Amino acid sequence: MNFIDTAHLYTGGDSEQAIGAALAPFPPNLVLATKGGYEPGSGRPEQLRAELEESFARLRTDTIALYYLHRVDPGVPLEESVSVLKDYHDAGGIQHVGLSEVSVEQIERARAVVPIAAVQNHYNLSERRYDAVVDFCEREDILFVPFYPLRGRVRAPLKEIARRYGATPQQIKLAWLLKRSPRVVPIPGTLSLGHLRSNLAALDLELSDSDFATLDGR
Repeated sequence: MNFIDTAHLYTGGDSEQAIGAALAPFPPNLVLATKGGYEPGSGRPEQLRAELEESFARLRTDTIALYYLHRVDPGVPLEESVSVLKDYHDAGGIQHVGLSEVSVEQIERARAVVPIAAVQNHYNLSERRYDAVVDFCEREDILFVPFYPLRGRVRAPLKEIARRYGATPQQIKLAWLLKRSPRVVPIPGTLSLGHLRSNLAALDLELSDSDFATLDGR
C-alpha cells in the first residue's frame, strides 16, 4: 500500500498537517495525493494558488505527486482553474494533475490545457452514473480513483456471493471494483488496523466472470 489520499479541506487542514508531520520527507515509492478548489469561488486562480501553497506548507514538501482540482467551480471556466495546475506542473511542484467529480467532456477540456493523470469520482457497485468515465479512463490510460467505494446497500446477491467466497460484502465490493477495470484504484477509508487489513484482503479475491456479471447488473 503506497497511495495516500487527502485534501486541503479535510479536517480543516489537520489531515495534511498530520501526514506531513508523520511522513515527510516522503519516500520515493509513496504516492501522496491531495486536492484543492472545493468551495465555490476557490477555483479562481488566486484562491487555488493560495490553497496550493498552504498544502505545500502543511505537507512539508515542495513537490506533490498528484494534485486534483477538487471540484469544477461553477463560476470559473475550467480552463482557468486547470491553467494554475499547469503552471505548477511545468515548474515541477506538481508531478501529476487530476480532476474530481467530472464528466468525459470536462476531462477532454482539461486535457487540452495539461495532461490529466487521474480522475476521482463517486463510484461504487451501487453508484454507477460514471460508468462512461471509467470506460473512457481505461481507453485513455487515465487512473480512475473511486471515492466512497464501499457505500450502497448490501443486496441478496452480494450477500450470497460474499458467503461463497468466505468474504465480507465490503471485500466483494472492492474486488468488484478491481475487476471492473485495470485502471481502477479504490480509496476505502480506514479507522483501524483491523479495518485496513480487511480492506487489503480484497486484493486476494478474484471474482469469476459470472459473479462479476451478476453484481454488475448491466
